[in-house]
Amino acid sequence: MSQNINSIFDEIIEGQETPTDEQMIHMISERVEELMERNIELLMSYLYRLDVAEAKINAALDLSAIIPPHVGIATLIWQRQKQRIETKKKYKQDPIDNWGIE
Repeated sequence: MSQNINSIFDEIIEGQETPTDEQMIHMISERVEELMERNIELLMSYLYRLDVAEAKINAALDLSAIIPPHVGIATLIWQRQKQRIETKKKYKQDPIDNWGIE
């Protein structure tokens, strides 16, 4: 599943594909739900690596939240990934010629 999501992110960066937010959140939420049931520590590690704000995570996990926790977390992940995609586009650099070749 994550390999599929990574290839979609690559295509978005390259401007080849533009899935809807709902499609992306749905795909991500399936994996988040699985991780919440089987390995919450790994999910939290992923969220930390993605630099998702802890306060936002706690709000998404709040049992009184309107949307299910796995969808809330998936939404946070997608929002963060969109930020990363925009940053990569903004600061994209061309390959350096002859880098490391003598």
